[in-house]
Amino acid sequence: MSTSVTTNVPERDSLARAPGKIILSGEHSVVYGAPALAVAVEHHTEVWFTPMHRAAGLRTAFENLSAGATYPLDMLRSFKTGLDRRFDAFVRGDLPVREVLQRPDDLAVYTMASLHQFLPMPGVTSTRRLPTPGKLSSRSDLPLGAGMGSSASVIAATSVLYEALMALPQTPEERFERVRFCERLQHGRGSAIDAAAVVYGGLIRVDDGELSHPKLAESHGLADGQGWYWVLHGIPASPTGECVAAVREGFGSDKALWDAFAATTQALQDSLDGDTDPTDAIRKNHSLLNKIGVVPEDAARFIEAVEAAGGAAKVSGAGAVRGDKAGVILVHMDDPQAMETLMASYPDRRWERLRLSGSGAHLRRRANEPAA
Repeated sequence: MSTSVTTNVPERDSLARAPGKIILSGEHSVVYGAPALAVAVEHHTEVWFTPMHRAAGLRTAFENLSAGATYPLDMLRSFKTGLDRRFDAFVRGDLPVREVLQRPDDLAVYTMASLHQFLPMPGVTSTRRLPTPGKLSSRSDLPLGAGMGSSASVIAATSVLYEALMALPQTPEERFERVRFCERLQHGRGSAIDAAAVVYGGLIRVDDGELSHPKLAESHGLADGQGWYWVLHGIPASPTGECVAAVREGFGSDKALWDAFAATTQALQDSLDGDTDPTDAIRKNHSLLNKIGVVPEDAARFIEAVEAAGGAAKVSGAGAVRGDKAGVILVHMDDPQAMETLMASYPDRRWERLRLSGSGAHLRRRANEPAA
């Protein structure tokens, strides 16, 4: 692409960030046109770029994810084409979805290469076609592979950073579609609910592909972290794509089942709208998820313990069809002391109040400046 656009690449103290997400209701059923509810959460992925003019290419440095890798600048286009071909092999049934991406860093670099089809690369001018070499760095406090939207979050943050480097911002709608497109490499298909949560923030509803943004009262427990929690039950052995495929094979044509999921999601939204007790809706949702086989026995026992303590809980995300780890579990418990007492019996499990993020993916100008 030939362009007169130039860029003054920001240094280490400029970064882009995007929240994670937790699904309140509708995982799996959203694939069949039923509604789903999710919230963006106050845990983030941050991405920044440091120019290194003597470097050989684009070097990645992702904390807690990989040892880093170097991507030659003149091979970014062929790198994207290669991953597209691997995804096509997955679609044909010739390659498991977990083998489409070959390195953890690939998803962020693919996002940059994908954007290159629509925007110039950083450093491109009318006389110089290659982007500025440098280091693409990232850190995240999201648990990876647990159902909290870590892959969508890194794509959204990388997109925002790229747009900022070029001073060519995209609309939230364009960014949403870009996240969905890129995330298909991770899960086999791009999740509308994940993409919407990390791009827009707040409370999100997806209903047969249509997005809406239900409002919460500022005093609502879900808005201020009162009575709602997430518990990390462990990283599932089966990735999202495998779970979705297994559920489709066993229940894909069961319209009555997906109608029951839809009714349960609506019941939960009604409780949020009226600030009434969501216990029955969450327990019904758990029962339906258990029916489709994505709740491991150990997770089911933990949920029984939550219910015995007076609360309600459900797997949030794809769950698992292999192994005994379920990813993130959503818990509603009005009594904070009861929650403390319960979790004292599970000292090795990470758990926190669910704190809603009102902001989606955005640029943060300086590391010591509050997020926009």
